[in-house]
Amino acid sequence: METYDNGNLTSPLTLSLGGRIVVLTGAASGIGAALAVGLAAEGADLALIDRNGPGLATIAQAARQSGGRVATYALDLSDRNAVGELPDRVHSELGAASVLINNAGIALAGTFEQVPPVQFDQLMAVNFFSTVAMTRGFLPQLRQHRPAQILNMSSVFGIVGAAGQVAYSASKFAIRGFSESLRAELIDADIGVTVIHPGGVRTNIALAALINAGLNEEQIAAVRGHAEAPFRMEPHEAAARIISGLKKRKKRLLVGEDAKLVARVQRLYPVNYGRILAAMEGNKP
Repeated sequence: METYDNGNLTSPLTLSLGGRIVVLTGAASGIGAALAVGLAAEGADLALIDRNGPGLATIAQAARQSGGRVATYALDLSDRNAVGELPDRVHSELGAASVLINNAGIALAGTFEQVPPVQFDQLMAVNFFSTVAMTRGFLPQLRQHRPAQILNMSSVFGIVGAAGQVAYSASKFAIRGFSESLRAELIDADIGVTVIHPGGVRTNIALAALINAGLNEEQIAAVRGHAEAPFRMEPHEAAARIISGLKKRKKRLLVGEDAKLVARVQRLYPVNYGRILAAMEGNKP
């Protein structure tokens, strides 16, 4: 709730989620599914979005057990028309949102020369441009129900770049830059912006990744096996940390000790972090 100090509006340091309408993309699996259940337990009403309709229905049923209202929207976030219509649909079914969580994302491994332009563009459409479109569409509602919060899902690959992750890393760096600039613009509007950088979380993003047309079956299996190896944190643990950060209106969330380590190395070695991280990885048992 907004408070006043000597007649001046002040922003609350914490955010209560009870009764708030939260819009969440990528809600059918992984961190998104865990967030849906955790937010419902906090008393939030949910607008859940994912292209996986059956998975979305399953998570919605689990979230409803907490007693809150849940509406589901099975759509592809790269469909600009569907995303453009979504804010009015949510408003008519639930009311005006005050929290937006842009969590949806896809992965695509491969060097810049291996990745076809159409796949590069598809990844950017889902990971980055849907975040922009969702923010643009729901910002008027957030302005009506302040204090409000926007959470955008970046990655450790939004802190450091890595060979073979050009498209994915580009999208996550874009989310980081968008979030930090938007936060500066909204600083007097009492709409906070949180950028999230998870480390290795056990989700299906590697298995659901776009298949790089330039790789053979052996290379695809190797990429997926390498991608899944460092996934240590369970989605429910990551979701709990994100919800805690949301309630504290954190500006940046490093989720996992590995994310904190990567951020620390990048800060200390902004040019040579790749060599340092590779050496550290090679020294692991």
